[in-house]
Amino acid sequence: MTLVETLQKTDEYKCWLRYERKKNLANIEALKKIVVLEQTEIIKSAVEELKRGILSITGIEPEVTDMEENNSAIVLATVDSSNVTTLNRPLNNDGYMLQSFTTPKERIYLTGKTDKGVLYAAFHFLRILQTNRDYQQLDIIENPKTQLRMINHWDNMDGSIERGYAGRSIFFENNQFTLDYGRIKDYARLMASIGINGISINNVNVHKAETNLITKELLPDVGKVANIFRQYGIRLFLSINYASTIEIGGLSTADPLDPQVREWWTKKTAEIYQYIEDFGGFVVKADSEHRPGPFTYNRNHADGANMLGEALLPFDGIVIWRCFVYDCLQDWRDRTTDRARAAYDHFKPLDGQFLENVILQIKNGPMDFQVREPVSPLFGAMPETNQVLEFQITQEYTGQQKHLCYLIPQWKKVLDFDTYAKGEGSTVKKVVDGTLFNYKYSGISAVTNIGNESSWTGHILAQANLYGYGRLIWNPDLLEKTITDEWVIQTFGNNPKVLSTVKEMLADSWSIYEKYTAPLGVGWMVNPNHHYGPNVDGYEYSPWGTYHFADWKGIGVNRTKKDGTGYTEQYFPENFDMYESVETCPDELVLFFHHVPYTHVLKSGITVIQHIYNTHFEGVEDVKNLLESWISLSGLVDEKRYTDISQKLTIQLEHSKEWRDMINTYFYRKSGINDELNRVIY
Repeated sequence: MTLVETLQKTDEYKCWLRYERKKNLANIEALKKIVVLEQTEIIKSAVEELKRGILSITGIEPEVTDMEENNSAIVLATVDSSNVTTLNRPLNNDGYMLQSFTTPKERIYLTGKTDKGVLYAAFHFLRILQTNRDYQQLDIIENPKTQLRMINHWDNMDGSIERGYAGRSIFFENNQFTLDYGRIKDYARLMASIGINGISINNVNVHKAETNLITKELLPDVGKVANIFRQYGIRLFLSINYASTIEIGGLSTADPLDPQVREWWTKKTAEIYQYIEDFGGFVVKADSEHRPGPFTYNRNHADGANMLGEALLPFDGIVIWRCFVYDCLQDWRDRTTDRARAAYDHFKPLDGQFLENVILQIKNGPMDFQVREPVSPLFGAMPETNQVLEFQITQEYTGQQKHLCYLIPQWKKVLDFDTYAKGEGSTVKKVVDGTLFNYKYSGISAVTNIGNESSWTGHILAQANLYGYGRLIWNPDLLEKTITDEWVIQTFGNNPKVLSTVKEMLADSWSIYEKYTAPLGVGWMVNPNHHYGPNVDGYEYSPWGTYHFADWKGIGVNRTKKDGTGYTEQYFPENFDMYESVETCPDELVLFFHHVPYTHVLKSGITVIQHIYNTHFEGVEDVKNLLESWISLSGLVDEKRYTDISQKLTIQLEHSKEWRDMINTYFYRKSGINDELNRVIY
């Protein structure tokens, strides 16, 4: 038995596709037969998944036939092959319907606009079975709200993962592909089950080994992974080195306006499509954190992105150009310098200059995936340029999957944020679903949190972030409660105590993590480079710089237009007015936008310094409660997962004390102000 075959038997590996046996299901006659009206690779995957799921849930292996008989059955079909009318219910390319009919025989139709829709319908139907919902009264139509639903891997070919906290790469080891196709297929299944349709498999910081992924030596192996993804409706993308023409092309330049450079990329792109017929395109990090880019040649980002876009255009490929561009060596002693401004300053002037198959990928906030930061002002600011929102599922600044931090509430706030780009109601979710400005391409991407550990995510409860990400970007209007309920039941079963306890733990965890780490939107305060553990003055790019400007009088960054860095003026007027004034700025972001005295009174009625003391003490107590809540489930969860999660929560408790002690001690010494409650650190 191979390692993957062994892992496939474990609950932590199965994640939310456990397909737990259900007793006393209602009439199961329709589950005994699967009628397939159209044959494609993707529909074959749907059939395979339905057989697997139904056998596990009911103990009955369904018969598969292509004969449309008048018997009880599940019927898989596209709109073109189905005899079930769609009425006036339009489906987009990934959309589908689930419909039940009871006469003359019980029939369940899983109908997609395309074969991908059929696959998504199959997973939806299995989700209904797993969560104990009625499958005999189905009348459901689903269209994904977002067009591109993407996962970014930061995997290196040596097998390491930048910001990876769950083991090593599932794709690479020792500068070769792992050839672990069974696991890659299981990964594709997991991603398809939550609607993911694009995956880039390598790090955006492209090193020499990863540059070789677009060579004839490695493209056959890339193609094998793409073949697996294709069976599950997923297009493969590659992160590329902008200077590939120099690294592997034998040219002396990467100037995007140089004819030889343009010709090289045109030929190289055509070569890639010879190996991968549905190749998605390129993900590019350029001119940031020492990565090469068009700035070297006095060109701008539009010049660089369009050169690649032209090469991809004949093949329906796209360029995803990351907006994480800033001067990492800037002098933070100069308080007029502001990293938060960088993305807007670089890209806003270029609106309308990008080709139609170029998409700008914008981090959810202006800094770097902090536990709390404002929404990037670039959203809504470029009506003529396709945009994709970037989240970070891997918990780089939120506990690195040693700590429980459920990120769906944070992401919901980002998606619901009103940019006011076209007046009230111009939310981020309307920007990235393409409806606000009628973008040709738009969507949401995220840096994944998976590795080759048995649980995929290291911390088993971190699987909720991966699942929740997919469900949320399929439909940003889904309630947090709905997503959480689905995940807990599919992952742990339907025991009421387990459901209520885990739901509460997840719901509280983001605010708990924020309490004992960085307060009031100030961000960072982590150890340089690896970003784990408290370091109040930690900043890897400068021995003298900090992000918070704390002195003996106060703390925070003055980003106002009036007398600060001017960052606030990048927002539309309604948000500018809110953030510009310390009186109207929300408490949770006050230190991001304003430098205030420690005695500044928040809207809560307490001072900034007392808030710091209170929340850091409260955070530790809250983690104790998390651990106690989990311990109360002893005997209700399988021993392996119970023990693993108990160990992680114990680590979190000890680490929260370290945060509390270091942060509170630092600010007591800095401010000289006593804790009003006279608590001591011990």
